[in-house]
Amino acid sequence: MEHPGTARSAAFFDLDKTIIARSSTLAFSRPFYAGGLINRRTVLRSAYAQFVYLLGGADHDQMERMREYISAMCTGWDVRTVQAIVADTLDHIVTPMIHDEAVELIEQHHAAGRDVVIVSSSGAEVVEPIGAMLGADKVIATRMIVADGKYTGEIADYAYGPQKAAAIRALAAAEGYDLETSYAYSDSVTDEPMLAAVGHPYAVNPDKTLRRLAIARDWPVLDFSEPVGLTERSRLRQVRRPVVATVAVAGLAAWAFFLATRRRTRPAAH
Repeated sequence: MEHPGTARSAAFFDLDKTIIARSSTLAFSRPFYAGGLINRRTVLRSAYAQFVYLLGGADHDQMERMREYISAMCTGWDVRTVQAIVADTLDHIVTPMIHDEAVELIEQHHAAGRDVVIVSSSGAEVVEPIGAMLGADKVIATRMIVADGKYTGEIADYAYGPQKAAAIRALAAAEGYDLETSYAYSDSVTDEPMLAAVGHPYAVNPDKTLRRLAIARDWPVLDFSEPVGLTERSRLRQVRRPVVATVAVAGLAAWAFFLATRRRTRPAAH
């Protein structure tokens, strides 16, 4: 725990396969279908993409393909419709996927006086409500441009790879966080810049490349295995706190990446 008079520290958490066991955005494929945003074929593709993601994670090339697909996927989507669908189905869809170990870490960091920040390449319409459920203090997510209440298909800020680290540094400068005493958690080697930006990086359920990197750099490796589950909702309510600040409040960037996998069927605290 920090000593009085020193700079504050924070704990930065990736979301997918770190806090929750699956892709946060893909989990909403059926509600999005019911809401008229996607067709049945896309639902089936997303189910397969979720399977591939769980097996092999997402490498750099796959994540970059997301940028090519996002315009076609999200252009014209009504922002209020997306927000309403997520709000209506959040508890049923997301709660069973949350790792119990992640909830414990969030509690421990809050008890130590640290802010908890979720940093995700998914859009804030998905990430922000999950952050509120978990009591996160801030959210960094991908931001898309909105005009007349609809997505234009253009990405304003893509919270991925080096951009995550840059956003963390900017937030640290604004909030007075000492990154050397801060923590970061992620499953993917694409988040190496984020992990390297703090003094206490942790690899959580890491992909093969990140696991090798963590061993080489002597970073601790955590393996989370137990989602909270539907029977633990009351426990989640106990740790909920309002999100007091949000960084990048729009976007559904992660969605498009997973459609790209149809061209690549190979599976790619403290």
